[in-house]
Amino acid sequence: MAPSSRLPGFYQKSVVDRAQLLAERVGLNVDEQAALQAGLSLDQADHMIENVIGTFALPLAIAANFTVNSRDVLVPMVIEEPSVVASASYMARLARDGGGFTAGSTEPEMIGQIQLLDLVDRAAARARIEAEKPALLAAANAVNPSIVARGGGARDLEVRAIEDSPIGPFLVVHVIYDARDAMGANAVNTVVEGLAPKIEALTGGRAHLRILSNLTDRRLAWASCTIPLASLAFETFSGEQVRDGILEAYAFAAADPYRAATHNKGIMNGIDPVVIATGNDWRAIEAGAHAFAARGGRYTSLSTWTRAPSGALTGRLELPLAVGIVGGATRVHPAARAALKILNVTTARELAEVMAAVGLAQNLGALRALATEGIQRGHMSLHARQLAVAAGAVGAQIEQVAARLIAEGQIREARAREILAEAPGP
Repeated sequence: MAPSSRLPGFYQKSVVDRAQLLAERVGLNVDEQAALQAGLSLDQADHMIENVIGTFALPLAIAANFTVNSRDVLVPMVIEEPSVVASASYMARLARDGGGFTAGSTEPEMIGQIQLLDLVDRAAARARIEAEKPALLAAANAVNPSIVARGGGARDLEVRAIEDSPIGPFLVVHVIYDARDAMGANAVNTVVEGLAPKIEALTGGRAHLRILSNLTDRRLAWASCTIPLASLAFETFSGEQVRDGILEAYAFAAADPYRAATHNKGIMNGIDPVVIATGNDWRAIEAGAHAFAARGGRYTSLSTWTRAPSGALTGRLELPLAVGIVGGATRVHPAARAALKILNVTTARELAEVMAAVGLAQNLGALRALATEGIQRGHMSLHARQLAVAAGAVGAQIEQVAARLIAEGQIREARAREILAEAPGP
């Protein structure tokens, strides 16, 4: 049975107590606990990238309360921005009242592109490629037999005509490749490199660029939730007021690309920290998400919010999520391996579905704040703590200085220094 994602009072515990509770909850051994706190050793870092001189740390936290497809999930998140983890956790608790998040995904199919130039007859070249599709797919599968053995491999081959470009018309060959539980970049790049000479020989053209596409619109994940009206109500705001305010805020993002950019950034505030925690490529995820948001010819919201027949609020998020649980940093970074253990996912698709749920939760949190008390109230209360630390506060002083900043409405480092000068020592 999956461990419960409910962690009441977790934020009130010390870091040591939180780590111990998490270790007991998900069964982390001593090395895994150390990996979450010490992170990456210099020797490990030196084998990951070039010219290493050190490591750079960001806070690693746990988002609680998530139920995805009737399974409780504790979600590791790596992020420096205040309020994101708290917001996602709280929205996940509201979603539990409506049954949690329902999520799904497509098969993990990636797209590898081969740019085909210098063709005498593009139509004839296209016909030859399509006629030889079975042989080309077999050749593609011969490049990575290990992925084929795991049930993946080349699934299809498509030819696209680019008619309007600065260099004139050319063809693009798409290799549709099932990467299984890998992110897939290296596998797909290897396949298109291996296939390019055969396509050149077949068509008489010149294979120029041979690389994967980060618009992985065949590798999608989605999540949805329903929030009862009673769960939406808080303080002086009724459930109807909160619901309608969220729907109005969503309408803004759906209609205006300037708002949609910030709206979608809020979604990625939830997704990127999980991508980073698990050693996946957040730049690729960002590129794919924003390209997908513009797939209709106009940049718009990645999420959709509607009113259910019952009056409840319903939300849905769909986007490309090409993430893996094997290979790359997920294999060599000890904290990433520990994060995957905390998530308790067994496939890359399951990981993507959890990420979609976190993105939807964070989107709900941002819209709820914007539509009611304003985004700054919760955010600035956490920001005040950062300013207190920056001013030199330690121990109990941090909360004392932060509380004064909030009470005075002066969230400034200069004022934090003044308050600290008046305060007794730690």
